[in-house]
Amino acid sequence: MVPHVHVVENGVQVREVIQQFDRLGYAPDHIYVLAHDEKRTHTLAETTETQEVGVREEGVLGSVANLFRSRGDELRSKMESLGLSKLEAERYERELDNGRVLVVAKPS
Repeated sequence: MVPHVHVVENGVQVREVIQQFDRLGYAPDHIYVLAHDEKRTHTLAETTETQEVGVREEGVLGSVANLFRSRGDELRSKMESLGLSKLEAERYERELDNGRVLVVAKPS
């Protein structure tokens, strides 16, 4: 199944989208937050009790490979591990470059 993606501007909008996903039946462990800045990603995921893309989604090799990638390459890899196509990941990475945040709900 295809993940649902919303592009938002700030933490308030992140919470609103998470509430929408919750109403649609998505569990918090299937909702992911991505920002270009790692600290912002961590803070948003922690405060909204959602997930960061990690070893569970990417696998060990993908996670290790990210240690040697640029942040843009790492973000695209994370998005692809959630089920987005390469073209979608490139498009959304440009949104992240502009300071926006992605909220992704991955079907279980």
